[in-house]
Amino acid sequence: MLKGRSLLEPLDFSVEEMETLFSAADRIIDAPDGYADVCRGKILATLFYEPSTRTRFSFEAAMLRLGGQVIGFSEPGSSSVAKGESIADTMRTVACYADLAVIRHPKEGAPRVAALSTGMPVINAGDGGHQHPTQTLTDLLTIRRERGRFENLTIGLCGDLKFGRTVHSLIKALSRYGGIRFVLISPEELMIPDYVRKEVLQKGAAAFDEVRKLQDVMPELDALYMTRVQKERFFNEEDYIRLKDSYILDAEKMRLARPDMMVLHPLPRVNEIAVEVDADPRAVYFKQAKNGMYVRMALIMALLGLERTAEGL
Repeated sequence: MLKGRSLLEPLDFSVEEMETLFSAADRIIDAPDGYADVCRGKILATLFYEPSTRTRFSFEAAMLRLGGQVIGFSEPGSSSVAKGESIADTMRTVACYADLAVIRHPKEGAPRVAALSTGMPVINAGDGGHQHPTQTLTDLLTIRRERGRFENLTIGLCGDLKFGRTVHSLIKALSRYGGIRFVLISPEELMIPDYVRKEVLQKGAAAFDEVRKLQDVMPELDALYMTRVQKERFFNEEDYIRLKDSYILDAEKMRLARPDMMVLHPLPRVNEIAVEVDADPRAVYFKQAKNGMYVRMALIMALLGLERTAEGL
């Protein structure tokens, strides 16, 4: 169903196609050993023009656990990019060696250029402050496994909503489900961009509130999605220093939350979630990181058309 396609934005796949991926990820979680040879003989290329730990490692771990191999770079200075090679030429070259590619790039739209340059599947692993669709798959799988549904939930998104590509992608994806209400918690300088507010929230008639104080809305939330204030997105270090500690989730604030509220975070964490929160059973961000590997395993198999070759799939 998804064979040969690329994933560049969260809405590239239908709700039904996403559900197929989540069901496949569930089966992998239940019986990971049954998928150890699914991608034997296949090669994944990872092209990371920006630093990454979780996303790059989870893609590499996903391919290795499926029996495939990985080539690529995590620093563009170690590739021909340093010589001035274009993304299009890089992708055409990589397509000679690999079966699919994952790309992270600081420029919005770069993964689309990459996909248009080659016939192999391309996965957007984050482009600037724009989109991060596989993190969205990770977030959705975690919500689904923890709550059993997407509909009729109140989701708080807190911190850097202006530059947070994970936030933009998650809002887009969740807006397709019924009864979702968003609570957008940020300082004025880091509010959700106008294009997300108008083109996604208002156009889709999604319920949302914009607030400044996290503690005021804690009792209302089914899930709280924390984000860090991203130093690399600021042009002015003084603004970053002024805003970086705007919201810190600690045990005191967690006492205001529902017993079943879950705390998510795309990671890396700086200091926006106190370490003391890690012991709270409602903190699922490290479980969320592991879910990212499993849903990427399902995605790789689907794009390569190998989902039916795995035992039990």
